[in-house]
Amino acid sequence: MDKDKIKVVAMDLDGTLTQHKSQLDAAHKEALDKMSEKYKLLMAGAGQVMRIFNQLGRYPIDIIGNYGLQYGEYVPETKDMKMLRDDSFSVNKEEIEKKVTFLREKYGFTDFAGESVEYHPSGCLTFPILGTKADQADKLAFDPDRVKRRKIYDEVTALFDDYCVFVGGSSSFDMAPKPYNKYHALDIYCKEKGLTHENVVYIGDDYGLGGNDESVYKSDFPYITIDDYRDFPKIVAAQLL
Repeated sequence: MDKDKIKVVAMDLDGTLTQHKSQLDAAHKEALDKMSEKYKLLMAGAGQVMRIFNQLGRYPIDIIGNYGLQYGEYVPETKDMKMLRDDSFSVNKEEIEKKVTFLREKYGFTDFAGESVEYHPSGCLTFPILGTKADQADKLAFDPDRVKRRKIYDEVTALFDDYCVFVGGSSSFDMAPKPYNKYHALDIYCKEKGLTHENVVYIGDDYGLGGNDESVYKSDFPYITIDDYRDFPKIVAAQLL
């Protein structure tokens, strides 16, 4: 990474900047404030723009959502987000259900609570192995080290070959229509803003097999790894400030 060429700091949210589904705390907000004095800040998330914005306490930052299907810019005058892109794809639910049923029957995932598949408005999918209404404790205990899902990851990606597949949360697979992943989202951002990849450094925690940051980690974008979100302030201070 050539720090002198960095113009934008892009980052993941859950597990990188905050605890999962938790609010931005004072120490991490201060780290963002310090970086914003030197760089443009950009959030690159898997979730929807407004969910990310609200989790950040409406912090003034531009946000890529749904792996690039959404893009919102912060408007200082209104202290709100202006949605510049909000795309969606149609879904063949019958075909999706067949594939999920095949996996459930093959691997014994037939006991689940709620719906077998979660369909998002964007066209993204979640295959919740324990079901959409599973008990939170059961979900957390199912596959905390991701070993179970990584064993079948290649088969799931082959079966859902028109989706980018991610090992999501503690008991799910998340899917976005190809070619939408975080690398694709950042590549689009660079083209729209007249930047090169070396101008954007990405910070993320989910860079292992099936992680939703893996596509950036394996690419030519400069990358800073985070393994514990609590270390974020000291890591960015050492490498970027």
